[in-house]
Amino acid sequence: MPRKGMRTLNWFSPKHPTVDITSPSTSQFSSPSRFAYSPSRPSFSEAVIDRTIEMAEPMITKWDPDTTTFAKVTSLFYENRKEAKNFIKVVNNLHKAMHFHATENSQSDKLIRAQALMQIAMKRLQKEFYQILSINRAHLDPESISIVSSRTSISIRSSTSEFDIEDNDDDRVAVAGESISEVEDFSNVVMIDLRLIAECMISTGYTLECLKIYKVMRKSIIDEAIYRLGVEKLMSSSQVHKMRWEVMDMKIKDWLNAVDVAMKTLFNGERILSDYVFASNDAIRESCFTEISKDGAMTLFSFPEIVVKNSKKSPEKVFRLLDMYTSIVEHWAGIEATFSFDSESVLRSQALTSLVKLGESIRTALSEFEISLLKESSKTIIAGGGIHPLVIDAMNYIILLADYSNVLSDILGESLPPAKGSLPESYFGIADSDESPAPAISLRFAWLILILFCKLDAKAKHYKEVSLAYLFLANNLQYIVVKVRSSNLKYLLGENWISKQEGKIKKFALNYERLGWSHVIESLQHDPNASMTPQQVKEVFKRFNSAFEQAYRKQSVCVVPNTKLRDDLKVSIARKILPVYREFYNKHRDAILKERHSSHVVRFSPEDVGHHLSDLFFGPVESGSSSTVESSPSLLR
Repeated sequence: MPRKGMRTLNWFSPKHPTVDITSPSTSQFSSPSRFAYSPSRPSFSEAVIDRTIEMAEPMITKWDPDTTTFAKVTSLFYENRKEAKNFIKVVNNLHKAMHFHATENSQSDKLIRAQALMQIAMKRLQKEFYQILSINRAHLDPESISIVSSRTSISIRSSTSEFDIEDNDDDRVAVAGESISEVEDFSNVVMIDLRLIAECMISTGYTLECLKIYKVMRKSIIDEAIYRLGVEKLMSSSQVHKMRWEVMDMKIKDWLNAVDVAMKTLFNGERILSDYVFASNDAIRESCFTEISKDGAMTLFSFPEIVVKNSKKSPEKVFRLLDMYTSIVEHWAGIEATFSFDSESVLRSQALTSLVKLGESIRTALSEFEISLLKESSKTIIAGGGIHPLVIDAMNYIILLADYSNVLSDILGESLPPAKGSLPESYFGIADSDESPAPAISLRFAWLILILFCKLDAKAKHYKEVSLAYLFLANNLQYIVVKVRSSNLKYLLGENWISKQEGKIKKFALNYERLGWSHVIESLQHDPNASMTPQQVKEVFKRFNSAFEQAYRKQSVCVVPNTKLRDDLKVSIARKILPVYREFYNKHRDAILKERHSSHVVRFSPEDVGHHLSDLFFGPVESGSSSTVESSPSLLR
């Protein structure tokens, strides 16, 4: 009688039609007479199966976990790996003998006996398969597998015959060029054992039992790893929408780290292990890895889309979106290679969908930033012509965007700024021609800064003192140029753009000097060849005193934050005033000092003038007067 739990046999190959040995007849062997079977004389197949059973029974029953305590608590593959290999050989030989004998006499009692042994053997191998997967989690973690795959000469995806087992006691795997560590070597041994068991179980028709154990064990590792990396299925849309940005920002940071780890080690290592253990059957490899990884991968790849759909939009959040977009792009080749099976197309599709949604959201955020820049219309006057907060905030934003220029080129494509067709190239300030067109991304950044220039022009018009307006433009343009030079914008806008802006800074500085200090220089004008009366000398000194005091009082409110621009302005002003004043002072000082009240006439020595000039541009000392003079300057001139 069949042993309890008797199952349908899959003779020799999982692709071979099955034969139920408990059935009185089968459609495949409906004509027994064709085998010329004689019950009085053992056939060759009977002799083969008798001999095979005789050899297999002692070893299989020895390791029957239901008969002895030893077999129940001891691992065959840990106790004696050589005996374990022989066990696999015996099971494979038994299966071949059963198949051979079934073609002659499918009703043979010997098949029932052999099948009973096969059931015991499969129960043993299931136990071994589970134990190896369970006990060796550390040696089978994806990172270890990835290292083993990259450093050993073993072909992870190569297939060998399920019956081709080498009698090598230590199973050392050759290494190309160098030896591997003991841990890596042991990981290799464990992988080989899993493959031996899997191929044996699959070839004997126990595929479902094998895959059930493998999938449960390995899927738990993937799911646990994804959870430990901080990635979890996000809550409902309304909850995500209400989530504070600080919390969402932390989740995005966790996701960025998780994608890197998952694609480099987790999924890659798991794919390598599945490909190796089930190398003998492509369909099994595919279904096994897909079922193990799909939930974790879907959680990972759907995260960006959920964030984009449900989180509140704002320009400052674009950088986290860019980080996620960059991460998917950087790992795209790995995503396609790791999840290459047809059954995993939904995972590739989800990753692509997240990429597309991120791109759309980033384009929207950039448009909102551009619109907010265009609409900015504050009339606040910055004391002393200093740096406007708009410039600081806008340049910080643009500089951060420039760090993502390669990704932005992909997102924005070849679309040009909206004003490119209506404004001349000189307004953009970068080299652009039909023969050598500027990259679209460079024009985009030049356009954003051009908008900023326009805003500065408008704000400069609010200064009643035009000299201060020029200083305001010089300060802010200098700030922009320094930021460009020290960032990735330098390569996007180019030296030509920077040189043009530096030329504008010099013009603004000269205009500031002309309007702010020219009357001081003019106060010293006289005919150096004509003799001067003491009264004429006094008049020159008085004119200078008045002009210098007035200029100093007005310009002392000015601030120049940039050290180089500040020093250049001081030196330039001093060179225009000090040499002329020193010459006049040295020539006429003695004559004036002889008179009474000379201190009221000669109020400043050349050294005093120099000291006063050196104190300029550090910030307002007192409120300066304002007056409406001349036309307003422009950054666009």
